[in-house]
Amino acid sequence: MKDLLKKIPQHRKGLIYISFTAFLWSTSGFFIKYLTINAFQISFYRSLIAAITILGISIFRKQKLKFEFDKVSIFAAIFYAGILILFVIATKMTTAANAIFLQFTAPIYLVVLEPLFMKTKFDTKNIITIVICICGMILFFFGKLELGNIYGNLIAICSGICFAMFSLLVKYKKIVHKNDNTLHNIVIGNALVAVIAFFIIFPELSLDLKQFFILLYMGAIQIGVSYIIFNEGIKYVSATESMIIATLEAIFNPIWVFIGIGETPSIYSIAGGIIIFGAIIWRNFSKREKTLIIE
Repeated sequence: MKDLLKKIPQHRKGLIYISFTAFLWSTSGFFIKYLTINAFQISFYRSLIAAITILGISIFRKQKLKFEFDKVSIFAAIFYAGILILFVIATKMTTAANAIFLQFTAPIYLVVLEPLFMKTKFDTKNIITIVICICGMILFFFGKLELGNIYGNLIAICSGICFAMFSLLVKYKKIVHKNDNTLHNIVIGNALVAVIAFFIIFPELSLDLKQFFILLYMGAIQIGVSYIIFNEGIKYVSATESMIIATLEAIFNPIWVFIGIGETPSIYSIAGGIIIFGAIIWRNFSKREKTLIIE
């Protein structure tokens, strides 16, 4: 297997790694919907297992994790925890398509946040992108919506904001602090989710065997192993490529949910998702600047 991987060109290897990661990420929506336990129970077990998995693999690979507790690292871990827990809550409350599409609005907030915090240039293409994406987001609130769906959509938007803030802080640390270590943020973020969720669900900790194996997959593979693979993949591709490929998660996520439980996104959600992704792709491919959701 190692000999086969060595023969693959590095750029192609990076594309394969990130595509496979996006595929693993995309399975979360179906399992969150399928499980009958609540969002905090899912979050507790998934994140606890993910943190243990990443630590275990790092020890096995003799990869030293340097845990840092400066302000940037702490807030990065907090916002990563926000991504995880808010996405699960949103997926339980609204459709899987709405939850994932609205989470992937993160680049909208980045085009505003980067110039403010990173002192980068703010140009007219960013303004056009924001306006188009906001129009797309409005469509998610059209049609027949129950109150729970509206709250779910709003929580999904908050998840996207956390996604943007996490990305910004990681990028800031890489540029300013010359530090691209992100695994420790992922471990701490997952541990933080597990602690918060534990105090909310205690003493309701029991699981049946099927639930246990699903959560084992979600924590160990869908988050733990997938992030390690993603971390390897971004070494070989550009920032823009990694962001575009990662959007495969948003495409496949509602497909698995539709196949598994028959949940169908509304025509407004599909139209809104197309508008948002179209604007984001246009913005990134029309600029040579390398922007990234997660670095």
